[in-house]
Amino acid sequence: IRLLFGKELKKLNLPQSAIDAAVEQDFDLKGYVFEASPEQLRPPRTVHVGLIQNKIVLPTDAPVLEQVRERTSFSLCPPSILAKKYNMVVVSPILERDESHGKSRKNHIPSVGDFSESTYYMEGNTGHPVFQTQFGKIAVNICYGRHHPLSWLMYSIHGAEIIFNPSATDGLLCEPMCPIEARNAAIANHCFTCAINHVGTLCEYFKNEFTSGDGKKAHHDFGNFYGSSYVAAPDGSRSPVLSRTRDGLLMTEMDLNLNRQVADKWNFKLKKAIQHDFKPNVLRKTVL
Repeated sequence: IRLLFGKELKKLNLPQSAIDAAVEQDFDLKGYVFEASPEQLRPPRTVHVGLIQNKIVLPTDAPVLEQVRERTSFSLCPPSILAKKYNMVVVSPILERDESHGKSRKNHIPSVGDFSESTYYMEGNTGHPVFQTQFGKIAVNICYGRHHPLSWLMYSIHGAEIIFNPSATDGLLCEPMCPIEARNAAIANHCFTCAINHVGTLCEYFKNEFTSGDGKKAHHDFGNFYGSSYVAAPDGSRSPVLSRTRDGLLMTEMDLNLNRQVADKWNFKLKKAIQHDFKPNVLRKTVL
């Protein structure tokens, strides 16, 4: 167990109301704490991060109009309002929508198995931006980018303290890689990583059959999306995963001081970025 998860984590005390809601609405709920050593000159930089994994709620042939924020149900309570109400930052995976803080686009486009995204996506043109928030510097390494070690590295070089990896991938394609990649990235880049995956078996059904150029019979679905979201820390520790089959919420409490403590010990990133004239690509929210 220690080889798979690193040091044992304390469980986060979750409010009874959240536990009751998880039972009532049938979703997986877990919470863990990542601690750092006390320091003389710096107070703990404690932040709370929640990872959400879920099935799709609309059919695959639903009009795009039904999925955008201008729809009544969404416009009444968009993520920006929720973020302000609960004092949080929302990382929202959407096809494209400008928002007040900025955006990060997908850099690596897969053409593997059923995921031939190059037929409807182009590579992103935003580089590897890092967002300065009141909680710390965050970045979003979208989906297929998790297979590219240098993608994680570039977000880290620009100062990311927490890198999110929202994904939608099925079990046959890369489930054996999932428990390893984000954890490796956290260790190599002295930062926290958050691996989030879509969940649901046969939940994305397409009326029109399609093939994947692999000689196999045409089919209507992508197969099983395996969830298993988790958080990894720079010291090699990581949380247990959420369910493979159910919606879920993983809450973590992390001390960002752990990033520098590990970096000071191992110094894996002795790059040009340590030079005094290096200018990281950090997007700060403009206050009017």
